[in-house]
Amino acid sequence: MSDDGTNSDPRRAGDAIDPVTLEILRNQLESVATEMGHVLIRGAYSPNIKERQDCSTALFDASGRMVAQAEHIPVHLGAMPDAVETVLEKDPKPGDVFVLNDPFAGGTHLPDVTLVSTIAPEGEVIGFAVSRAHHADVGGSAPGSMPAGAREIFEEGLRLPAVRLVDGGEPNEAVRELIRANVRTPDEREADLRAQRAANARAEERVGELLEEHGSTLLDAFDAVIDYSRERVEAELAALPDGTYRARDVLEGDGVTDEDVPIEAAVTVDDASIAVDFDGTADQVTGNLNAPLSVAKSAVYFVVRAITDPEIPPNHGCYEPVSVSAPEGSLLDPNPPAAVVGGNVETSQRVTDVTLAALASAVPDAAPAGGQGTMNNLIIGDRAGEFTYYETIGGGFGARPGKDGMDGVQVGMTNTLNTPAEAMETEYPLRVERYALRPGSGGDGRQRGGLGLERTVAVETDVTVSLLTERRRTAPAGLAGGADGAMGKNLVDGEPVPAKASVDVAAGSTVSILTPGGGGHGDPEERDPEARERDRRDGKVEEE
Repeated sequence: MSDDGTNSDPRRAGDAIDPVTLEILRNQLESVATEMGHVLIRGAYSPNIKERQDCSTALFDASGRMVAQAEHIPVHLGAMPDAVETVLEKDPKPGDVFVLNDPFAGGTHLPDVTLVSTIAPEGEVIGFAVSRAHHADVGGSAPGSMPAGAREIFEEGLRLPAVRLVDGGEPNEAVRELIRANVRTPDEREADLRAQRAANARAEERVGELLEEHGSTLLDAFDAVIDYSRERVEAELAALPDGTYRARDVLEGDGVTDEDVPIEAAVTVDDASIAVDFDGTADQVTGNLNAPLSVAKSAVYFVVRAITDPEIPPNHGCYEPVSVSAPEGSLLDPNPPAAVVGGNVETSQRVTDVTLAALASAVPDAAPAGGQGTMNNLIIGDRAGEFTYYETIGGGFGARPGKDGMDGVQVGMTNTLNTPAEAMETEYPLRVERYALRPGSGGDGRQRGGLGLERTVAVETDVTVSLLTERRRTAPAGLAGGADGAMGKNLVDGEPVPAKASVDVAAGSTVSILTPGGGGHGDPEERDPEARERDRRDGKVEEE
């Protein structure tokens, strides 16, 4: 920009960007989103963010389209556009930072708190910095804000529509005090929110530097990178066989009853587009497995990313050829005040499974067997509000046509790390007694499914334990003749506990989570003998 504020860059808006410049700008924008994540993780106080990295960051343009993202949490990122759309309705101004978590107005579930900040390095809003982080407690009827038996969203914690946490650069103390008054660990919450604000502020700083360096070409690049990704995704979809592909699966109860909850998907590939219709899926349920449509869209976007070229830059262009629909008032488009906290973590996993299963015949070389299909949510906290521990625990990844499944990893809609035992024992009155792979839990096949994990934690004080888990009575499915993976188990002092439960546990008790394995792929008789011997030698199969 010139000293008088006019555009002196020779490449004015509307001019084509040459491929080299476009690639440079794309990488610079993605680097900004990634740096946001680093600032958030390093600045956070809670182990759930600083250790497990249960957070996501992205950049959006002024019209609310995602331009670049860090490689973080799929269920966060695919739903972010709805959060920005909600903020756009509030007439955002330079210096504004909005906070929201309302699942019916741009959020996913209440523990996922989103900050949307305007990017206006020269006094005009040219985009938004967005960070979403899972906060370990936001109030509600149980520590950790994920009560298994919730029937209404009011039981799940503080619900925030999009409100200004910072108004034109001035902190809104009333909102800050409101949040602190409604959570069990207010200092930790405030510290994590400060880390999110710092991440968003870093984005504005870096985008300002890019604007100074590239002039209006930077704004042209917003359009160009989105167009580039859309064209590449469309080319990938056009190569798939046209047709409608269907699949059905179930959730194992909703936390209130044990009745199966069906999810049905009809996936239609038509030239360069893909449409996923969830007609036939259950009506919204009494328990907390309802999922806002934004969560269902996140799962479908993830599947499309999984079956297309992973080198395609992830941004709004990847979403444009994809449409998602579900009946209003259904499990995947519920009406308030439906409880939804489990929908984000468990229902999203089943939507992923169903959509992948439907596409298996269309993309046989890309579709894996069933993965663990759950996040194995474990929440431990005390009623006095002294601490809240939250973890999603990895399990088996489904075998692929040419590779064994991966052992003990996060699968599907989450992409977090584990909490190291040292950090866990330092931060909480908990002790890790066992953390190991489950031998024999991966489904047999030409390619073996990945192994699940066992994590046993001893509690050193009286606590409330909440569990939101799946695949405890329906196994992860094998594919092309492969065997199913092992089902998971939940135990307290060695006794079985339901897949979804909130229970009070006395000091000295142990809580064990045995996570599901992944399904196998192909005829087990065709497995390479050397691979079988290696499995035996590495202790990945149970000795007969």
